[in-house]
Amino acid sequence: ASRQAAGIPGITPTEEKDGNLPDIVNSGSLHEFLVNLHEKYGPVVSFWFGRRLVVSLGTVDVLKQHINPNKTSDPFETMLKSLLRYQSGGGSVSENHMRKKLYENGVTDSLKSNFALLLKLSEELLDKWLSYPETQHVPLSQHMLGFAMKSVTQMVMGSTFEDDQEVIRFQKNHGTVWSEIGKGFLDGSLDKNTTRKKQYEDALMQLESVLRNIIKERKGRNFSQHIFIDSLVQGNLNDQQILEDSMIFSLASCIITAKLCTWAICFLTTFEEVQKKLYEEINQVFGNGPVTPEKIEQLRYCQHVLCETVRTAKLTPVSAQLQDIEGKIDQFIIPRETLVLYALGVVLQDPNTWPSPHKFDPDRFDDELVMKTFSSLGFSGTQECPELRFAYMVTTVLLSVLVKRLHLLSVEGQVIETKYELVTSSREEAWITVSKRY
Repeated sequence: ASRQAAGIPGITPTEEKDGNLPDIVNSGSLHEFLVNLHEKYGPVVSFWFGRRLVVSLGTVDVLKQHINPNKTSDPFETMLKSLLRYQSGGGSVSENHMRKKLYENGVTDSLKSNFALLLKLSEELLDKWLSYPETQHVPLSQHMLGFAMKSVTQMVMGSTFEDDQEVIRFQKNHGTVWSEIGKGFLDGSLDKNTTRKKQYEDALMQLESVLRNIIKERKGRNFSQHIFIDSLVQGNLNDQQILEDSMIFSLASCIITAKLCTWAICFLTTFEEVQKKLYEEINQVFGNGPVTPEKIEQLRYCQHVLCETVRTAKLTPVSAQLQDIEGKIDQFIIPRETLVLYALGVVLQDPNTWPSPHKFDPDRFDDELVMKTFSSLGFSGTQECPELRFAYMVTTVLLSVLVKRLHLLSVEGQVIETKYELVTSSREEAWITVSKRY
């Protein structure tokens, strides 16, 4: 009787111990499982993770009833914390509010302080691509991951990562950790496989020890370069909180930035008219002058291209909140302690909210209301997750540098299949070619 889902439509557990995990695994991913579930049962559905009741929300209307703009814990980070088995925020409202402020300042200040670095790394990638013959196939995902790792590690964790060997080591450990938690709560096989579990724990320990050293080094000293960790160190957080927050931020920022860059360029190679319009905006805003933070702010169409990239690729298809007090959505009561999933991937392709949802159309964001809806889901504006805000800026700088000098072209006959994890990527390498504009 305890397995009744409080009258919320959905499915009963397939297995006593694993709940609906087998169904999720059979669907291919949590996102694809949720697409089917919402199609069948409507906007508010329930299923079981192990012995735990989960409720998923799949339309803008029901999400708006649940998302509390005053709630300071970020749904994407909440999910990562539970996967890393970190103690979730759980602080008082004022404490969480302070942390949110620290985060926001951390992103703003580290982007401002490291703008020249970001530009330099973007130009290094441009030079590399300019040197290629026009027929050369460029492994886009690989290059974007490399670029994101280099830029994000230095902006979040500082000059240790000017050393490429450090970046490579970080990338290897990051890959091991992400390949486990990136699947989300999905397959539960980590606990059954001791070799994999040990590799994961070793990698996590190595990442934590790098962070501990950096935190120790940055305490009570002033550096000319302001990095993200400095903002956390200057707040009133204890060392464990700084460690957990900087771990979550660096893990998620690297992967969100890499995938946002990859998908944006993928879509630009496929939709030539969008690339042409972006090129015209970049030319109009920068002319022959340098790329500056002030001018970056004026790239309105570029912002719409990135919003539409996040929407079409369903960049982060799922996030989560813990129901701390009993709540109500439509006519359904959501019991306290329920894990509530935001099925963002389902919401982002809902034809009632987005006309022609499968069409890549940055112009849809010219409409203030569309932008408002997008913001309310946490994808832009005041509600957006700090990692995404960071990724938007990095990608904007990179595109400004690349598109000004290069035509980005797709490789004929290539079909890009999507792999839905916590952050969406392509299943195989995505190849492009480039040709010089001048």
